[in-house]
Amino acid sequence: MTHAELPLRRHTLVTLTAAGWGAACARDPAFAADPLVRAWAAHGWPLIVRRASPDEADAGRVPLGLPLPPSAGKRRIALNVAADALATVGPLPTLGDVLAAAPDAWHASLRELDALGARCGVQGRVFGSLAWQVLTGEPYLGPSSDLDIVFPLPDAKSLAPLLDGLAEIDARAPMRIDGELLRADGAGVNWRELHARLPEVAVKTAIAVELMPADAFTGGAR
Repeated sequence: MTHAELPLRRHTLVTLTAAGWGAACARDPAFAADPLVRAWAAHGWPLIVRRASPDEADAGRVPLGLPLPPSAGKRRIALNVAADALATVGPLPTLGDVLAAAPDAWHASLRELDALGARCGVQGRVFGSLAWQVLTGEPYLGPSSDLDIVFPLPDAKSLAPLLDGLAEIDARAPMRIDGELLRADGAGVNWRELHARLPEVAVKTAIAVELMPADAFTGGAR
């Protein structure tokens, strides 16, 4: 693989080398003893880059999350690995990628979101339960599941149409549409906060959540 620059952006998917899994298990005996974790490693399923906790100050390591399915109690396992433990680095699945695994009732909304992104010059991607169901083949979705999406922050002229379009689709969708708009540096804000035109928004970065003027996050576009 070509190693990406660290820190990796939140919502990036990675897989680990065999040595990487071995090192992760050596660091945490409880992790190594978990049969669900061993099965995850055996399948070669991905993990997701998460926000680092305050005690993970070592910039040379990558903070990751492993979300087990509801049948395993929906446990979220946090770990971190050295950069050389990464086998592949890649993006979340697109809205088109998840269509076949989504409930039939979601299909129209997924297509509308995909078309909205195309009009605004950005490609939507999916995380959360639907993404993990696609990535692992395990059942993650339930009757009350949300659709979790991320869009890159668009250019100034497309921001309002994207936010208004998200609100319109969400209002008639059979599921709640949650998620973020991401800047190029990986910082993200919940799309609902931006759509509400709040003067300050909660910005999620690689290491913290901080209040920031909305205009500073969007570069002045509203």
